[in-house]
Amino acid sequence: MNALHEIVRGDAPLIVDVPHAGTFVPPALRERFTPVAQTLPDTDWHVERLYGFVPATGATLVCATHSRYVIDLNRDPAGTALYPGIDNTELCPVRTFANAPIYRDAGPSPDEIEARTRTYFAPYHQALAAEIHRVHARHGHVILLDAHSVPGVVPRLFSGRLPDLNLGTVDGASCAGALAATAQDVLVAAEAFTSITNGRFKGGWITRRYGDPRGGVQALQLEIVQAAYMDEAAPFRWDARRAAALGAVLERLVGALLAWEPTG
Repeated sequence: MNALHEIVRGDAPLIVDVPHAGTFVPPALRERFTPVAQTLPDTDWHVERLYGFVPATGATLVCATHSRYVIDLNRDPAGTALYPGIDNTELCPVRTFANAPIYRDAGPSPDEIEARTRTYFAPYHQALAAEIHRVHARHGHVILLDAHSVPGVVPRLFSGRLPDLNLGTVDGASCAGALAATAQDVLVAAEAFTSITNGRFKGGWITRRYGDPRGGVQALQLEIVQAAYMDEAAPFRWDARRAAALGAVLERLVGALLAWEPTG
């Protein structure tokens, strides 16, 4: 089995984590997938590349290496839905975003889900929690930016088309209002891209689990529409021109987060 995650540690009070860009699937499991699922269409393609500049800023970058089809690191292991009342993807998904089956067979049993939780989910979150603790101990506070991407149109999950940049703070519960405003200002100033705060994507389990503003842990999620930097259709090609424009915005965002300091 390959390494479950890659960490480039920095000394700054910012951690960027990328839980959904991994593509590793154990061969025996991949054989159970449908032909479409074997192409891993719901991957957050190239997000680790988008944030590849982060280590040079002194911030920490944490990237998962396994596919969300193995287990989704951004879902509640207890099975609680992120968004009650609408369709939600599962801890161990059985359907693609396009609502097609992932498995040729019946999918993972409860025992298999429990085993994947022990093997993949728990070690990743132990590592992420350790990084949060390390950075918090050094600075007295830490900012966690949970980095994602998604196709702009996914009828199973939302109607219409998403704005390009979707900032989530769990309706203000996961980070200080001043920090949310700082991040929002950067996105709004990026005139080439549309943006929204706490729209369809308010923050997944990672943002909700670790965000503790009173305890000095500020957590935000940024969901980027993939058309802003790549082709959304297979083979999911990186577009250098579009990615350069988006990358400039992300560099300004990371710079603003690094410059922010808590008050009081």
